[in-house]
Formats: sequence, structure tokens, C-alpha cells
Amino acid sequence: MLVKIFEIMTQPVILAKPNYSVRSVCELMERHKIHAIPVVDSGSDKIVRGIVTSADLTRFPRDDTAIEQAMSVAVKTVSADTDARHAARIMRKHRIHHLVVTDNDAVVGIVSSLDLLKLIEDYRAPG
Repeated sequence: MLVKIFEIMTQPVILAKPNYSVRSVCELMERHKIHAIPVVDSGSDKIVRGIVTSADLTRFPRDDTAIEQAMSVAVKTVSADTDARHAARIMRKHRIHHLVVTDNDAVVGIVSSLDLLKLIEDYRAPG
């Protein structure tokens, strides 16, 4: 099974800016039924500065606090042509559930551990 990330990643990606409020990011996650949002540079719609997950938001009140206070800046990224096995290895090694997919430092997708589980399920499912 040689699957590339572009085959399983989610795109387009819901993005946030550093000045978005915790409240607005929570609303985005609920509306789109997602658990992670890359935070991009204020001057660009694509350069990743961080990532915020639903787990990160449990530590903050749902208020006007800037999301840059809640985001993780140690973002792990992969390119769209990365092998899914390599992406899974990165997630396991760093104990994370989301990788931001970039092309020339621009966000082009996101892949989650659930995307990788679905890949395994589809691969092993009979018929």
C-alpha cells in the first residue's frame, strides 16, 4: 500500500489568523465538525504560524482571548507527496493527531490520524 498524503488529505483547509478569538475558533470547529485549525500569518492566507486543536482549547475560556495564546507553534508539516506511512510515523513519534500539508510553505491541506485510520480500514475491508 503506497498512498500519498494528497490522496487522503482534507482540502480546502479552514484557517484562522492569530488575532481570531478563542470563541470564533470554537465556533468554526463546531460548524465544520473539525478538531484542528492551522493558524496562518496575518499578512498571508497560507503561511502557517501554528495550529490549534480542540484539546488546546479546553484550557481556555470561550471568550475574546486571541487564538495565538492557545495555539501550538511546534507545527509538524508534510508535503502532499509524502508517503502516508511516513506521516503516520511522524504522528506516532510526536504523539499528535494532525499534520499540516504544505507546498512551498503554503498550507494546502491537513491530514488527521482519523484519515490514516480510514485508509487502513478501506485497505483491509473485503470486497
